[in-house]
Amino acid sequence: MTRRTLLSAAAAATAFSAVKPIRAAVYGIGHAHALGKVAALRALPQFELVGICEPDTARRRTDKSLEGIRWLTEREILDDASIEFIAVEARVQENLSYARQMVNAGKFVHLDKAPGNNLNSLRELLAEAGRRKRTVQMGYQWRYHPAMQAALDAARKGWLGDVYSFRARIDKPMNPADRRDLAAFRGGMMFELGCHLIDRATDLLGKPDRVTGHLWRHGSGNDALADNTLAILEYPRAVAEISVAAMHPHGNSYRTVEITGANGSVTVRPFSPYRLISHLRDAAGPYPAGLKETVFPPDQLPGFSPDLLEMAGIIREGATPAYSAQHDLMTQEVLLKACHELA
Repeated sequence: MTRRTLLSAAAAATAFSAVKPIRAAVYGIGHAHALGKVAALRALPQFELVGICEPDTARRRTDKSLEGIRWLTEREILDDASIEFIAVEARVQENLSYARQMVNAGKFVHLDKAPGNNLNSLRELLAEAGRRKRTVQMGYQWRYHPAMQAALDAARKGWLGDVYSFRARIDKPMNPADRRDLAAFRGGMMFELGCHLIDRATDLLGKPDRVTGHLWRHGSGNDALADNTLAILEYPRAVAEISVAAMHPHGNSYRTVEITGANGSVTVRPFSPYRLISHLRDAAGPYPAGLKETVFPPDQLPGFSPDLLEMAGIIREGATPAYSAQHDLMTQEVLLKACHELA
């Protein structure tokens, strides 16, 4: 979905929401993105946040951002036909089963990343959603990132020449408790954050011919976390390299996506604020020959709003999802291969 298409869908959804906002709920608050989704649902007029369900009462947070929100039971969500949309934000180990319950109850679902480590379970979920004419939207974080969209557009439109390289890196320091929790997954940091970048690589290049994952533990700490990871995606005329590690103390400043072709490269770094550096041999599209920095304006809406605005358009206007179930299954297959969860 282009930014222009997204804005058009948002405008249509806004007009409709003045009459009938979409009643929504959040299921689980164990995911790192849960509070961000709550904030976006509260801020967007297209939605009416009915409440939050957290089956594990010990996990209920006392965060100030949750003040004034009603706590719901599972049955209150499942049995209330007026609640159309659910953001599933529990822990990764639980999200697939919760999402299946919501789909079975006829809900539209936003399923946060990574969608578990069982490809067949995800395939069954998406098939059931299709049978019920419902959408399950994956919570990959940079699908609507303006600089990343511009980078992929430059590659698709031929401005970079024949693309032969996609390189991406995320480093994020992890505290001991988070390291221990994440160590439950064989893929470690690749599973936690590499999924976002694999989604961007497959969006541009499609399904790779071969996937190789390297999972190392190079950091300190009393855990088994794969904290220095690399995935290599091989294509007939290109290669994607994705690395994710848990040690850099200033990792957010060095997050990078670089796409290179025979006419030069475009690089997104850092991811926030939004910035793209082009370095071309010959001018192409909006980019001159040589180096150019393009800075995109900051968001005017809370984080995760583009995803939710797309869902508003799907629910109210029958819009086609920007990403198909086939793409989401392909991305998950590549991720699980990179994490040694799938041969």
